[in-house]
Amino acid sequence: MTVAKWNDAILAKSDDVVKVEGNLYFPMESVNREYLKPSPTRSLCPWKGEAHYFHVVVGEKTNPDAAWHYPNTKPEAKHIKERVAFWKGTKVFNE
Repeated sequence: MTVAKWNDAILAKSDDVVKVEGNLYFPMESVNREYLKPSPTRSLCPWKGEAHYFHVVVGEKTNPDAAWHYPNTKPEAKHIKERVAFWKGTKVFNE
């Protein structure tokens, strides 16, 4: 079981993660969406498409743009569509 955690909150937990470029992507349905707030930040990957970011909010603390996903991937990245990855101090580990 792979877990993503920040400030003692479990952000996601799944046995079905996909590793791409060193990042682990969790299925959207395994993510505790209560901790994610949409961010206006976007970035562009030439082979994956446009990434949309989330702020991770736990209690009164915010980790800006600490999660992202590709809602509309390019064909080469269809295996990460509707999946979320974490960074910026988020701990991702195997339980």
